[in-house]
Amino acid sequence: MEKNINDKLTNPQEFINYVNQETQKLLENYTTAGGDDVFSQFTQSWSELATRSAEDPTVWIKAITDYQQAQMSMWKNLLSGQSVIKPVAEPAKGDRRFNAEEWSTSPVFSYIKQSYLLGSGMLQNMASKANLSETEQRKLEFYTQQYIDAMSPTNFAITNPEVLQQALETKGQSLVDGLQNLLGDIEKGRISMSDESAFVLGENIATSEGAVVFENEMFQLLQYKPLTEQVFEKPTLIVPPCINKFYILDLQEHNSYVKFCVEQGQTVFLISWVNPTIEQGNISWDNYVGDGVLKAIDVVKEISGSPKVNTVAWCIGGTLVASALAVLAHRKDTSVASATFLTTLTDFRDPGDLCVFLDEQQVKKLETKVNNQGYLSGKELATSFNMLRSNDLIWSYVVNNYLKGQTPPPFDILYWNGDSTNLPAEMYTYYITKMYVENKLVEKDALTMCGSPIDLGRIKTPCYFLSTIDDHIAPWKGTYTGMENFGGPIEFVLGASGHVAGVINPASKNRRNYWVKGEQGKGSDHWLDTAESVEGSWWPNWSEWHKRRAGKKIDAPKEYGNAEHKAIEAAPGRFVTVRIE
Repeated sequence: MEKNINDKLTNPQEFINYVNQETQKLLENYTTAGGDDVFSQFTQSWSELATRSAEDPTVWIKAITDYQQAQMSMWKNLLSGQSVIKPVAEPAKGDRRFNAEEWSTSPVFSYIKQSYLLGSGMLQNMASKANLSETEQRKLEFYTQQYIDAMSPTNFAITNPEVLQQALETKGQSLVDGLQNLLGDIEKGRISMSDESAFVLGENIATSEGAVVFENEMFQLLQYKPLTEQVFEKPTLIVPPCINKFYILDLQEHNSYVKFCVEQGQTVFLISWVNPTIEQGNISWDNYVGDGVLKAIDVVKEISGSPKVNTVAWCIGGTLVASALAVLAHRKDTSVASATFLTTLTDFRDPGDLCVFLDEQQVKKLETKVNNQGYLSGKELATSFNMLRSNDLIWSYVVNNYLKGQTPPPFDILYWNGDSTNLPAEMYTYYITKMYVENKLVEKDALTMCGSPIDLGRIKTPCYFLSTIDDHIAPWKGTYTGMENFGGPIEFVLGASGHVAGVINPASKNRRNYWVKGEQGKGSDHWLDTAESVEGSWWPNWSEWHKRRAGKKIDAPKEYGNAEHKAIEAAPGRFVTVRIE
């Protein structure tokens, strides 16, 4: 392979074309969402828009006229002979794609950049004024932006001055290195976002000391070693999302939420979900609730000797815990003393940017595919999430990894982001249909789980809801609306940043801010208007809330598990090491 690559260097244009061709092979995986190609969705959405606009073409005419006038101004500036070319179009604030000097000083690259920006602006303008239904409008704007981002001149070697300059300076070695990076990623079927060789589970990531004390088909239960002589009598059970692996909550010592909890004197247990195979495609939502969350609660109670448990859950893990709490409420079981929900949707009326994948056609097509293969591939799921921030999570890596031949630096969160998990077909189709499409979880007794009708209003457990203001997966106003369906006392806290960075905000860094003490009962906007902003991490705020519900102090356990549930293996356990390649 190396010899063939070097042979192509004798013809630089042929080599550049080869790099672009191979890049497109990998990107086929990154332009598919909900079973449909991005460009097909773009074409379909614009065909519908064209049909509607034929009735009133004034918006189109104005957009095209503005575009032509801007093009004339650009050509006038270009042909003026001035050493500094006055731009007629500029990148949006925060857009780093055109930072290189050549995009402004070179007449050729300035023209390429401005032509792209003018064309992009015209498409965005026309899409934004389509006046479609809310769902179709968001879908049109999303796929238009996907098309615009994909066609950026920065994504192609021949039209990116930084790529050409680096190839010249390295005598083509950067292109060789880039192709080697590309071939490696083609084998993995995904784009590398971090130097994956820098991390080893259990050695420098997911290193909190502990042991697996129970396992079944659904999960392994980890118990962590106490770091204090005394602990609170009520243990803490952490339920991470089954969409991703648990160690986002136990990355490295400086940003491990698990370590923080243990340092606060909590006896911490954590669920490590199975990474399902095709043979486990019949695992259902009920299994995740009953054989997963409820079983874990029972085992934690048996090991700790405490009749009550405090739970902490994130994202879909929170949706599972809310379901489990509703089951327990119907059974009049008060085993859960308190519940913490981190960026969790229970009311799915506003699913955020994910709504673009949830129209009837795309859902049915993906359900058919998932049912045929027995599971939803974690790679496909990761692709959908990455598309929500495609310039940051797809195209920047295409340019740096493949066109510039660079190796991404080690970054624990992005390493975790690339370590995806599958979802069983039966569980996934129930989740996407009953939660996202039909929004049945908030309807009283509309669902039955583990033999119990579900009513979130029956849940009287004290709850702490942490949402984040820039969350594009679980929009904070949607989480706030969902919170209002619960029947017990609620503490609502709004953190800065997004779905992941807003949660993994260690107290030791004292970064960002969060809002508390807003007035509830008058909607999310009123809550924020009346809330207080506090500098730093939300972790200490939650710890104080949690301590008031954790019971008295007792001597820390000396061993893992008990006579019935003995230690099986050291943390992080086998389940989390199963990777999708």
